[in-house]
Amino acid sequence: MLKSSFAKAEVVPPDNTTFRKNNLMSSILQQFATDDFCYLTTTGRVTGQPHTIEIWFALDRRTLYMLSGSHTSDWVKNLLRTPDVAVRLGETTFVGRARVVAQTTEDALARRLVIEKYQPRSSDDLSGWGRTALPVAIDLAE
Repeated sequence: MLKSSFAKAEVVPPDNTTFRKNNLMSSILQQFATDDFCYLTTTGRVTGQPHTIEIWFALDRRTLYMLSGSHTSDWVKNLLRTPDVAVRLGETTFVGRARVVAQTTEDALARRLVIEKYQPRSSDDLSGWGRTALPVAIDLAE
């Protein structure tokens, strides 16, 4: 008879506090999901001063996705230097950490969410921009 060499795994229940916080944050953010734009504030890489832009966005839980038409936009260069950013949705400001999306499935998600949100609102064909733009994610703090 063979004996199992595997120890019995301890089952750890999920942290309900974290789960509730994430759900609350997601539900708070959903009120802004259909807004036309947000205001992204980065820190200027040369001046160190706040630099705010108005930009299209799409939400997925606690992450905002944006597409930059140029890989050399000031706001992209700024967040690459200093990824801590602020995002104003309506009259509410959130803090978060910005990053260029690198993972293939998240890249596809970001492009799909932004294009699906804005193509019906635009008289232009956004498909080319959606394929070539740089996807950026802002992971919002709790």
